[in-house]
Amino acid sequence: MGLNYPVRQGKVRDVYDLGDQVLLVASDRISAFDYILPSLIPDKGRVLTQMSLFWFETLDIANHLISTDVQQMNLAGDVDLGELDGRSTLARKTEVIPIECVVRGYLAGSGWKEYQRSQTVCDIPLPAGLEQAAKLPEPIFTPATKAETGHDENISFERMVEIVGAEMANLLREKSIAVYQAGAQRALEHGIIIADTKFEWGVVNGEVLLIDEVLTPDSSRFWPQDEYAVGMSPPSFDKQFVRDWLEASTWDKNSEPPALPQEVIEKTRAKYIEAYERITQRKFTW
Repeated sequence: MGLNYPVRQGKVRDVYDLGDQVLLVASDRISAFDYILPSLIPDKGRVLTQMSLFWFETLDIANHLISTDVQQMNLAGDVDLGELDGRSTLARKTEVIPIECVVRGYLAGSGWKEYQRSQTVCDIPLPAGLEQAAKLPEPIFTPATKAETGHDENISFERMVEIVGAEMANLLREKSIAVYQAGAQRALEHGIIIADTKFEWGVVNGEVLLIDEVLTPDSSRFWPQDEYAVGMSPPSFDKQFVRDWLEASTWDKNSEPPALPQEVIEKTRAKYIEAYERITQRKFTW
């Protein structure tokens, strides 16, 4: 891309260090079962970037966003702005707080599995008799440690206090639940349930900012309200087609994953775009 800056590559995002700012470039890579797949989902990075932009502009919360307009970024080097357009975020550089701030509003995924064993989610006791996909009495905060590779590890709130201190832990719990509730209410108005999500936060000059991506199909579990029912796993707007195809394939999940069929790629792209258009009420124009 001609960007001559120090870069750190994550599973989806490439992070370029611009001094007191960072450039986040969301690729079309997709991961599943802790592997980056060899196939790309066209425009996926643009959907994630534009969805996050919508939430940064809509939610009343301090965040790291400076601009997503590549024409205003003054990028040095032989940069292909067309390739960066729509998938790039110029942001304030923060000291990243090393905690994944997970908020769960519904009983799903690993939380449902744990509940069946012990009537808890991340060791938080819950009422008896809840069914799969049930809405929880109130959202719960279940932090995790950030992992560069592999799964993030769930930790107790007490462990989070040991890592970041009681004042910061309580602040992040309060902010994360508030942002989840505001976003979930907005999404529900347009027929999408946000079952759970994860946030990242950073600090700059003593100010706590919401960073990275926000309430996207990659960081959240989105369910169509009209297909939601308690007692089953609802269809979702994220990597469902990809995971289903991989589960049905002969891949052993311990070797390089196979390429995805074109049909799976197209269906996954369509679901990401549908989620964006329904929540934002904006047309995806790329």
